[in-house]
Amino acid sequence: MYSKILILRFPKTEVQKPVVCNLARDFDLVFNILNATVFPRKEGMMVLELFGTRKNFKEGVQYLRDQGVHVKKASQDIKRDNQRCTHCGACTAVCPTGALSVRRPEMEVVFDHDKCSVCELCVTACPVRAMEIRPVTQTFF
Repeated sequence: MYSKILILRFPKTEVQKPVVCNLARDFDLVFNILNATVFPRKEGMMVLELFGTRKNFKEGVQYLRDQGVHVKKASQDIKRDNQRCTHCGACTAVCPTGALSVRRPEMEVVFDHDKCSVCELCVTACPVRAMEIRPVTQTFF
């Protein structure tokens, strides 16, 4: 399962259309709306976490673009400080996407950045504060 947090900006001509619902129906994607500001006949903004296969995710993002929606990645990222990490595994218990896991038999915590949805649960779970939030430059897909 692939997931990312996206920032969507809807032109005022598109706010009345069910484009996000179409992501679920037509592209078999699951979404979680984290924040939204949408008014009739005005530009709308929505932050959502989108889940699905990579192929469906890419097709869904292209669909959004085709509808005139501006799509950006979230403006923050999670980074692990490998010097601080003690490989205790506390972060793996709270990671909803499996981005953090324990490699056996080494009992080493592995961070798969591509699976990370920037939910920030690992940041608070880490007793040595090895997981950090860092700002990143927003980029369009």
